[in-house]
Amino acid sequence: MQLHTRRKWLTRLSTSAGAVLVSLCFAGCAGPSASSTAAAPGAAAAASTTDSLPSWRDGAAKQTIRKFVADVTQEGSPSFVPPDERIAVFDNDGTLWSEQPLYFQFVFMLDRVKAAAPSHPEWKNNPALKALVAKDYGALASQQKELMQLIAVANSGMSVDDYDKTIRDWLATAQHPKFKRPYTELVYQPQLELLAYLRANGFKTFIVSGGTIEFMRPWAEKVYGIPPEQVIGSSQVVKYELLNGKPTLVRMPKLDFVDDGPGKPVGIYRNIGRKPILAFGNSDGDLQMLQYTAAGTGPHLALLVHHDDATREFAYDRQSKIGKLDKAWDEAVTDGWTVVSMKDDWQTIYPGTKQ
Repeated sequence: MQLHTRRKWLTRLSTSAGAVLVSLCFAGCAGPSASSTAAAPGAAAAASTTDSLPSWRDGAAKQTIRKFVADVTQEGSPSFVPPDERIAVFDNDGTLWSEQPLYFQFVFMLDRVKAAAPSHPEWKNNPALKALVAKDYGALASQQKELMQLIAVANSGMSVDDYDKTIRDWLATAQHPKFKRPYTELVYQPQLELLAYLRANGFKTFIVSGGTIEFMRPWAEKVYGIPPEQVIGSSQVVKYELLNGKPTLVRMPKLDFVDDGPGKPVGIYRNIGRKPILAFGNSDGDLQMLQYTAAGTGPHLALLVHHDDATREFAYDRQSKIGKLDKAWDEAVTDGWTVVSMKDDWQTIYPGTKQ
């Protein structure tokens, strides 16, 4: 989940975040077992076929991935990597699922504000709430401080279990404004296949995202085959309390850790304890994670998704307020990282679609 300067996105809206809300208006926005080797739906079937990456077109990107996996898994090869060191990390927003016209988690958080409003009569005259209800995103962009205060209240104060349920309930009914499909169906079929392919070859796959662990963990295993303990992300402060004699974890309106930009290598170090040999991102928010992986002394592979398919998904890169790909793209060219063209390298974008 990469915003122009997302370190502040849960505690306050930055100027660029306000620009995101403006862009939202312009965009017309009105399973598997608990094992780390579990395959995601759609990917498992693909892994059992002759070509375990059928949604990847034959080309340089697919060949690079196949060669890398073959090299690190061939015993006796100078590039052989033992299974316990085969760590692969993936960004989520824009890398494993779509992220336009606004990060899906942010849409959820805005919906939480609207759902909480009836319980907060003191919000009645709040200009940010009025703009949000009216879908006046231009006005909303000028009410950044007020909006962030509403988001903090609406997404805090409840137990982690209750919040988990709100996420599951929202994902069961919410639909993307363009594709009219549930958000969890807007995952990339080629990436589902890649995750399964890596796990079939002894890799352990992790999500390393700027999105919060609270938002991703309820559905990541069912969708990606990645269990909760292998989801690394930003997090809010959680406090232990005894409520009616019952041990309860309660969400506090304060950010605990930001897993974005330079925070991603820190999150990897804290939660995995091993340097990845494969990293996949899509934006400048993934730059440091890719640098960290590429700095390894052994075999490594750094990859970037380039969103260049306006027909089947979206086309954006250097000037985008969401998922900006600028500095990371330059470094990819300079250092020889693999840039994956969504338009040229992916035969299919989403599961269950003929494209």
